[in-house]
Amino acid sequence: MKIVDLHPETWRRLLARRAQLPHALLFTGPRGIGKLALARAFAELLLCEEPSGDAACARCLACNWLAQGNHPDFRLLQPAALGEAAEEEAPEGKAEGGEGGTRKKASAQITIDQVRGLDDFLHVGAHRHGARIILVNPAEAMNRATANALLKSLEEPTPGVLFLLVSNEAARLLPTIRSRCQVVPVPLPDPALAAAWLRAEGIDDAERWLALAGGAPLRAAAIGSTEAGGDRALLDALVGELARGDRLDPLAAAAALDRIVKAEKAPAPLVRLLVWLQHWLCDLSLAQAGQPPRHFLREQAALQRLGRAADLRRLLAFSAKAIQYRAQAEQPLNSRLFLDELCIGYAAIFSRG
Repeated sequence: MKIVDLHPETWRRLLARRAQLPHALLFTGPRGIGKLALARAFAELLLCEEPSGDAACARCLACNWLAQGNHPDFRLLQPAALGEAAEEEAPEGKAEGGEGGTRKKASAQITIDQVRGLDDFLHVGAHRHGARIILVNPAEAMNRATANALLKSLEEPTPGVLFLLVSNEAARLLPTIRSRCQVVPVPLPDPALAAAWLRAEGIDDAERWLALAGGAPLRAAAIGSTEAGGDRALLDALVGELARGDRLDPLAAAAALDRIVKAEKAPAPLVRLLVWLQHWLCDLSLAQAGQPPRHFLREQAALQRLGRAADLRRLLAFSAKAIQYRAQAEQPLNSRLFLDELCIGYAAIFSRG
């Protein structure tokens, strides 16, 4: 099963646009649902020289060029730090030590030089007598100067050029950027389709991981994968500490989590940890109200026990504080001190003092 099969209605609407393409499409929706794969599949179809029905043939010269990353009529704009990271996961970027010194950290933004580098592409005709396509992912990774540079191309569109912008947080885009694009909303896929796709990818217990990922199949695959470098080690360690509740040793828990965070090779481990913490607090609030969990399905018994021990006022106050922690996790900081404060605050939920 392909990613596009998770969004049959959205794909049908995209195919209907082929007869009269606008100059820019903006794919929006939650993170991890396959927006980038959908946009790229559409680009492949438009560039394919021997399309097979409603899909690219994957055999012609154009498809081979695109697969190798050197099609002359296709450009991909994305942060240098994104690299080979998981789809639609925009990393925060960090310095990496190498022999004899520290390498310059890769940019987590799409730079203005990348946009200016499109000038020749925009003003030279198509090499294969078809569409020319520029894919921007994620569009919110542009700062104001970069967005304004791109805006000039959107305001004065070049005939035969199609911009495909992918955004997890469209509200962060300049209103002028959004107003010059036709929006393609991509919803969460049907749960049954998402579960079937995960099973086809070799992910067991699909429903559990989908619940943890809020219904986003690509995020669920990252969490449920047992491969090295996946999310499981960080998630299991976090749940193990949170489930201790009133028996939690905050500083020991922070030290254990910090070791895993620093060993993580995937981008933005603190951001992912905070998202899961917010899911846990949500389920803890539901447990206090006698409701089943929404995210941590397997931990229902532990959540019910902790719900009885938690102080509601402190739980609500810490849940509000977690929103601030989520924003702080995106900025450079001392992860150990950050986790110390977080674990102390969580332990206080169960304090009756």
